[in-house]
Parts: sequence; C-alpha cells; structure tokens
Amino acid sequence: MWNSLKPFLLLLVISSLFSNVVDAATRPNILFIFTDDQAPWALGRSGHPHAHTPHIDQIFQEGAYLINSFTTTPVCSPSRASLITSRYGSEVGITDWINPRVEPKHGLNPKTMTWMQLLKESGYRTGLIGKWHLGLLDKQHPTKFGYDYFMGFRGGGNVPKDPKLEVNGKETKLKGLLPDILVDDAIRFIGQEQGTPFLLSLHFRAPHARWLPVAAEDWQPFENLDPQIPNPDYPDLNVKRVKTMTREYLASVASVDRNVGRLLEALKTQNLHHNTIIIFSSDHGYNMGHNGIWHKGNGHWVLNTKPKATKNIPAGQRPNMYDHSIKVPTAVLWPGVTQRNQLVKQTVSNLDWFPTILEMAHVAKPDQLTLRGRSIVPLLKNRNVNDWDNGFYAEYSTKHQSKTHMRMFRTPEWKLVRDFLNPTRDELYNLTQDPAETTNLIDSQDSKTVEMKEELHQKILSHMKANNDEVLDQIRQGT
Repeated sequence: MWNSLKPFLLLLVISSLFSNVVDAATRPNILFIFTDDQAPWALGRSGHPHAHTPHIDQIFQEGAYLINSFTTTPVCSPSRASLITSRYGSEVGITDWINPRVEPKHGLNPKTMTWMQLLKESGYRTGLIGKWHLGLLDKQHPTKFGYDYFMGFRGGGNVPKDPKLEVNGKETKLKGLLPDILVDDAIRFIGQEQGTPFLLSLHFRAPHARWLPVAAEDWQPFENLDPQIPNPDYPDLNVKRVKTMTREYLASVASVDRNVGRLLEALKTQNLHHNTIIIFSSDHGYNMGHNGIWHKGNGHWVLNTKPKATKNIPAGQRPNMYDHSIKVPTAVLWPGVTQRNQLVKQTVSNLDWFPTILEMAHVAKPDQLTLRGRSIVPLLKNRNVNDWDNGFYAEYSTKHQSKTHMRMFRTPEWKLVRDFLNPTRDELYNLTQDPAETTNLIDSQDSKTVEMKEELHQKILSHMKANNDEVLDQIRQGT
C-alpha cells in the first residue's frame, strides 16, 4: 500500500511547492515612498507654478491620485505611529513629536502589531531605509516591528549633507547628500534576490527643514526665482522671508523628485515595475505663509511682529489643524488595478494603510486586532464606493513648544476644532464657502451654524470615547 501511495504523496508535495513558488512570484512587491513635511500643494501635478516634480507627478498621473488624503496628527512621530499601527497617537502613547532631549526613552511599545510584521511573517522581505522617529532604544528599533533590514536614523532630525546614519547596526558618517544616499541603498535593496516579494519603506527626511544644501541641478531652478506665494496680502506677513523659504523648500522637494526618478528607472531596469505597487505619501502637510504661518501642526507665525504669548502658547507659536497641515499628497500606482489619471475623491487617512496593504498582499488580518482604518482597495478598484463615509477625525496634543489638546472632526463641508486645554482657541469653518479657513465661525449665532457645531462636537466626543482618550476624562473631571 505504501508503494502505491508514494506517487500520490510525491505529487502532493510537488504541487504544494509549485503553488508556493507561484504565490511568491505573483504577490506584488510594495514600495512605500514617504516624504517628511511635504504639502500636497508642493507638486506640479497639483498645479503649483514653480514645483519641479516630474517624476513624482508620473506616479500621480499613471496611477490613482487621492486628492482628499489626511493624517491623523500633523506632526512626525504620532503620524508615523498611526501609519504603521492603524491606531491614533493617543492610543499608543505618542501624541507629539518625540523629543530626544527631554524624552530619550520614549517610543512605540515593542509589543505593538504592525503591518510590516504581518507581511514579513507571510514571506515578504522587508526593509526600512531612512527616518524612523518612533524611539531611540534598541527595543524600539525598526527591526523589532517587522523590518528585516534598516539603514537610516532612529531619531527625527538629521542634516541634508554628510549625514550620520545607522549602517549594519553602527552609526556611520557618510559623505554626500542624504536623499541620494538613501536612494542608492534603496536601489541596492530592490536589486537583491527576486524570488521573494519585497516591501521597502523609503522614508525621506526631505523636505524637512533645513532644506539646503541640495545638488546644483535641484537648486538651479529656484536660485533667482521670485516665487508666487499664497497669501502675500496677509496682514503684517514677512513676505521676504516667505519667498526665501519657498525657494529653499521647493528645491528640497526637487531633490526628492530627482531621486524618485532614479528609483523608478531602477525598477524598470530590473524589470520589477510590472509587479510593484508604488505608494507615495507624506507624514503631514505644510504651511508656507498660508494663514500667516509656516511649518505644520505646531506652526510658527511668519509675521513681522509676533503675536503675544498666552498661558499655554508661547509668542510666535500657532498650533493648528488647518487643512494645509493635515492634508498629505498621496498616490497609488498599482499595475493592472489603478487607471491612468484616476482621481479618488473620497476621504482617506494614514490609518487606512494597514488594512489596505494587507489586502494588497493577500495577508489576513489577525482576529481580535483592532484597526481604526479601512481598506481603500475598493476605491482603487472603483467598487462599492457610493456609501463611503467621508467624515474624518483627527487629534493633536502638543506638549513641547505649546500645550494643547486639539481634537477635530471634518466633513467635506465643515470642520470643528476643539482645544480642550484652551477653549478660547476653538475654531469652526465652513469649508464650502471658506476653503482657506480664514473666517472662524465658532461664535456665530446663525441657527444652522450652531446646529452644525453641536453635531460635530458630538462626533468628536464619540471618537474620544471609542479611543479611550485620556483627555475625555480630564474634561469630565473639569481639569
């Protein structure tokens, strides 16, 4: 009997091995390109008159452009935590950027589940090249969260030229421009063994300040430019400074774009472009003179005379949840799925990448795992999108330059921002009539406006309750 079963068992083994090989060969590679501090307006594709981004634009034109993409928190560390956990920063204990000078041991709990970990367990070769900013300790190292390989820097800051980077586990000073160095290593990574699908997270530092130096070819279009700026007539705006920063910022964006071009060419040269999903996004947006400020959610006034300090807000600071801070440039190029010049108008966020990438990679979500996001694959495939909920909740408790507890709910038509630590800073905007958020309606007595304010307020409280937000307890206790 055993002899008669041998051919059958051998066939089963061969069939199983063949099935695994086919699965590995057909599962898509995933290249996740993540910039730092890049605004959606800082793209040629979005219509900026000076942005030089032909290669990034190529991703947006050849794939799906998600024009209403947001971050849950408009600053580095909590945004990145939400990206990889699909949980809010308040849920994972990271509500502001991790400041190594005052909290050197702070970071993401090593027991936290990530989508990189699940992809690795399913057979993906995983790597992170670039910025981490979720903890400096060895127990908070990227390789503890699902990355096989890491080359970059654990903290949030670095320099644009001759950076110190972790290479093979050792901090090393390298010569050259940081974006070029990171992409050199990314090209090397994707060129390794191709029998296994890869996930590569490429986290640029640019266009985070400081912006210069960049390569001569990246600086040349901006060196003598007199740039258009969005708000030249804003009262007391330091126009000269805004124009100087705009030139330098756009040059830094151009340095990213040139390197994205190198990466796209490498995918084609190695014949990987047909089976590689390319995702492009950023950790948050950016202001450059918009509403009189520059920077992100922990914004700075860029006026000739700084507004006076208040109890929790130092002079010169403008904590905010403006759309320019929370919107992120996002595109997905998925060969065979997304369409050229596809526009996705529904509201999505960085919480959505976890379930989306699991579905793209054919990896099941573990039972009992709580995810706040939802897969955007139906949007990319233009399926079942009519009932998509476009409401969006976000949060930001600042604790370094200022002290706030901002909680926000946004619909396509309205936005309410509550600062539960500083109630006089509450803001309400009619986005349909006032997309630039110039007129705060929080004290309006118009019945429709009052009704909308209460409706959005209840949505904020509902989300805070669902997230077990500690700030809600403080509100109840009157502290």
